[in-house]
Amino acid sequence: MATDIDTNAEQQEVLIVTGMSGAGRSTVANALEDLDWYVVDNLPPQMLRPLIELANRAESGLPRIAAVVDVRGRNFFEDLQSMIQSLREGTKVRVLFLEASDAVLVRRFEQVRRPHPLQGNGTILDGIDAERARLREIREASDIIVDTTDLNIHQLATNITDTFAAEDTAGVQVTVMSFGFKYGLPPDADLVADARFLPNPFWNPELRPHTGLDEIVRDYVLEQDGAEEFITGYVAAMRPIFAGYQRENKRHAMIAIGCTGGKHRSVAIAEELAARLRGFPGVAVNTKHRDLGRE
Repeated sequence: MATDIDTNAEQQEVLIVTGMSGAGRSTVANALEDLDWYVVDNLPPQMLRPLIELANRAESGLPRIAAVVDVRGRNFFEDLQSMIQSLREGTKVRVLFLEASDAVLVRRFEQVRRPHPLQGNGTILDGIDAERARLREIREASDIIVDTTDLNIHQLATNITDTFAAEDTAGVQVTVMSFGFKYGLPPDADLVADARFLPNPFWNPELRPHTGLDEIVRDYVLEQDGAEEFITGYVAAMRPIFAGYQRENKRHAMIAIGCTGGKHRSVAIAEELAARLRGFPGVAVNTKHRDLGRE
């Protein structure tokens, strides 16, 4: 019997879903359930180990458990960080952290006409500030950070589905994302590169209406001095990084490529970079163009 339990423990995966109130934890929980995860909501951290032990004793086993843990747990929540560290010693545990901008969180609370769980006699923004302070250590230690500021519930569910469905076939799930610096840096990027060293197609009347997804712009960008050298060098630099990610069990990585508006150079470079990274063993690559269409 003990041998069976040990075997299950080796196969079992635990995902802690936490983050800012109003950032989409319920949507994530539903998406994970659809992917056949066993999801427990509002679980006190102290119950994580008994839950895992109970799952190990289950006849068919529960190989993938997701526990939503947040400040609704009141004083119980304070033990989350130490509990995660303890669980990592014998179980594959990862932390998914959800966040959003203050303005978006305020708007979401106002829409549902509910108070923030930490606002007390203050404002919603007071509660958000208090929660950010309480979650700072957890956020820094999280394995996956998802910013839901610009995502509706359907986009967030798709994001989670794409992320975790791909894990069955890849050691590292990589997203290569283009963005425009004038709209701000992506808060969830692991690596950021700047494509503004290349001539801007925006100033070419023939190219301006097109995007980096169009052949005429792609060819223009990739033919510029330094473009091939940059891409070749970046791909070579990624090889030891991705190998290290797999050794350290980092399953997700976001590479952000920026230009001024996120329409031409960054899009073309991101697509080309992703195409070359798809040849890496154990790596699944997808592209995302955050600011395409904003101009």
